[in-house]
Amino acid sequence: MSKQELYDNETDRREYRRARRKRNQLIAIIVVIVVGLALVAGGILGVTQLMKQLNDKKHTEELQAQLAELADSEPAVVEAPAEEEPQELTSDDYLNQIADSCIAEMSLENKVAGLFMVTPEALTGVDTVIQAGDTTKQKLSEYPVGGLVYFSKNIKSADQLKEMLDTTRNTMIYPVFLAVDEEGGSVSRVAGAGLADDVGDMSEVGSTCDPEKAKEAGTAIGTYLSQFGFNVDFAPVADVVSAENAVIGNRSFGSDPNVVGTMVAAEVQGLQESGVSACLKHFPGIGDTTTDTHDEKTVSEKTLEDMQQTDLPAFQSGIDAGADFVMVSHMSLPNVIGDDTPCSLSGAVISDLLRNQLGYNGIVITDALDMSAITDSYSSAEAAVKAIEAGADMLLMPENFEEAYQGLLEAVQNGTISEDRINESLKRIYRVKYRDRIE
Repeated sequence: MSKQELYDNETDRREYRRARRKRNQLIAIIVVIVVGLALVAGGILGVTQLMKQLNDKKHTEELQAQLAELADSEPAVVEAPAEEEPQELTSDDYLNQIADSCIAEMSLENKVAGLFMVTPEALTGVDTVIQAGDTTKQKLSEYPVGGLVYFSKNIKSADQLKEMLDTTRNTMIYPVFLAVDEEGGSVSRVAGAGLADDVGDMSEVGSTCDPEKAKEAGTAIGTYLSQFGFNVDFAPVADVVSAENAVIGNRSFGSDPNVVGTMVAAEVQGLQESGVSACLKHFPGIGDTTTDTHDEKTVSEKTLEDMQQTDLPAFQSGIDAGADFVMVSHMSLPNVIGDDTPCSLSGAVISDLLRNQLGYNGIVITDALDMSAITDSYSSAEAAVKAIEAGADMLLMPENFEEAYQGLLEAVQNGTISEDRINESLKRIYRVKYRDRIE
């Protein structure tokens, strides 16, 4: 190889080495740049993540603060009470609904008529009624009274009695009380006419001191009365005899308040289990009176304490036994009432003593308002108004029915007595009249 060729080769090698160094330098620079960029990028990313973490933490704290503030500002959530299941209506509820519905449909005139219990003669003007003919039907349409009461003169035979009562009942637009005095013994309208066996005076029953005997008497009386069509018996007598010559006599179970009370309760059960409403009489007790309210004013000097010892326990026993009626006498009790007002017209006796103290919620009926103890001092209209004002529910046998009816009607129309007061009595009446519909 020539010298020139060697030179050229050396030159080429130097150029090659120079080019390789430049390339290596360039690669190194690129590597440095790449590494630098990577470091820069990593730093930026780290900072970003750090900032993100800081921001997330701050956001979380802000969110927690907002939730806490919201919890403080929102009202407490009150859960609605669990819905109660509808309660099934009781028989008492149904009875109230039936009575209320009937009363709501009645005219004022019919409401007032519904508080009276009269004889068929007082209603029709006929001397003696033994059948429910056209006159009876016409008068019952004009005056749909709450009840009719029958006496011995109205009873001629079993068939006649049953037909008369059935026709009367079917004529009425409302249920009607068909009543009679059937105490047993001396006061027995049906048995006295020979249509049933007489159970005897209650003094005889009371002398046994056996309440089963009294219940048997009530069952016997209730059974035959129901068969004829009666649904109310003005019995038992709950008076306790405390005077030898007392007017009530053998009609009472006796003179021992405990015995009388036990016997009264038993007879009430016997009557009412036979489908006939019992009526305790003569509240608050006429066992010591020696004069008769049929003929004259009768006064007892007993105090309330006296009556609580001797008279009231027997009535309480009858009330506790569920008697549908209590009849209030016309006796005056000046040491209880404060004046000589007849008990039948006294709020102190009916509302305070009978209703409030003895707790009676049934039907309060006056004794017959055609007795001298009433008619000697009051007109028929006055007596009717005063009795209702005192708390009575039914008015028995006013001396003049039409006068009593008009007087009471006018008292309601002019506001002396409220219609609500009339409705109150009618509800007691119709609860008894409709009771058999739910039994």
